[in-house]
Amino acid sequence: YYNYSRESYNGTLTDVRPNRSLFRRRMDLMGHTLTMSNVIQDSNKSTYHLPKEDGLDFQNDPIAKISWINAKVAFEMLNATPRYIFSYRWGYRVNGQWSGMIDDLNTGRADIGTNCIVSNTDRLSVVAYTDTLAPFKVRFIFRQPPLSYVANIYSLPFSGNLWVGTAACAVISALAIWGAASWERRFYPIPDATQLDGGISDALFWTMGAVSQQGCDMVPRRTPGRVAGWVVLAALTALYAAYSANIVVLLQAPSHSILTLSQLAASKVTLAANDVDYNHFIFKQYKDPVRVAIYKKIEPPKEKAHFYDLNEGVERIRKGLFAFHSLESQIYRRIEETFTASEKCDLTDIDFMNALDPYAPMKKDSPYLELMRVAFKRMRETGIHTAISRRYHVPKPICANKGSAFSSVGLLDLKPVLALMAIGIGASFAVLLVEIAVFKM
Repeated sequence: YYNYSRESYNGTLTDVRPNRSLFRRRMDLMGHTLTMSNVIQDSNKSTYHLPKEDGLDFQNDPIAKISWINAKVAFEMLNATPRYIFSYRWGYRVNGQWSGMIDDLNTGRADIGTNCIVSNTDRLSVVAYTDTLAPFKVRFIFRQPPLSYVANIYSLPFSGNLWVGTAACAVISALAIWGAASWERRFYPIPDATQLDGGISDALFWTMGAVSQQGCDMVPRRTPGRVAGWVVLAALTALYAAYSANIVVLLQAPSHSILTLSQLAASKVTLAANDVDYNHFIFKQYKDPVRVAIYKKIEPPKEKAHFYDLNEGVERIRKGLFAFHSLESQIYRRIEETFTASEKCDLTDIDFMNALDPYAPMKKDSPYLELMRVAFKRMRETGIHTAISRRYHVPKPICANKGSAFSSVGLLDLKPVLALMAIGIGASFAVLLVEIAVFKM
């Protein structure tokens, strides 16, 4: 016993309580019933699997199930009888009336609720928060778009200085071929239709044919010109092999061009959200321009809103150019079931809510508030909370076969090449018209 004495005018006060802390004195609730309100939104099957704690159908309502397991352990620590009820939403105030889990707490039907974020400050008037029971990471998850969608991959294999050096070498090669052809025409004036005429235009044409891997029907006939031509062709063959190898790699490479919320809002990626209760509320709570732009892309003013169930949303992520906002653990669990090893390598997640931590609410004047807070802290200190979370939480899939990734090449990947071909065809027609005009004149 810890004795505490204090002299006063009325005599001596002696504290004979075994423990002075409220939690130590009241931690035995002697079987009193404590009720938890569990928010079920994904599937009605959760009302069957949650109380059994069988680990089945865990892709639905994982937050409610992990929160219930943690709360049940805390109830047992306090020698309380666990009881559960179910609610269809976390709870929002509409016309002065609360709904869902918050209404269960406010009216006394429940003592504690499922994890929820604290961004809704209206709830602070009726509830107080205890501790985090389950990881609640709600994010946009998508596959990075291919590099060819955001950049001209045909200019990326070489640096700017290397492109300039290649052009300079092509000019020097043309001058060398021109010098060799001029020497041939001067000292060996043998008429030959396939021999360079010694003019600069033929030398430039021959060099451009070598650079573009097309060749030319006119070639040098003597040893100096042939040696110069062989050096040019050998160097360009090595350059072409290196360039082609880089193009093959870049065609399969993700861009990593979308890493922030503003980049996601400005991209051409389709934005959507899981069709659950909280996604219909949280997007409207933010007023900054970037999040407003994202909200307008999810709910266009004159179009159908982009809300999908989990399976359809994950399948659209797999096809690419689609960002899905939902609970991270649910998406990753579905991805592990449906994605190939290579499709997991370019996954990216972006937080929309600034990583707000969720907490389990209780009624503001609940006599069990301090008891539950201490119980949850003890569970965290002893590792019980971490063990439960690791057992049921699905981490981000690991990219195991990045080197074997392969995807087919589409027209969008060839857009710069097709554009260059169109420019060349247009330029050739323009030159043809100029030649006809000059001939007529």
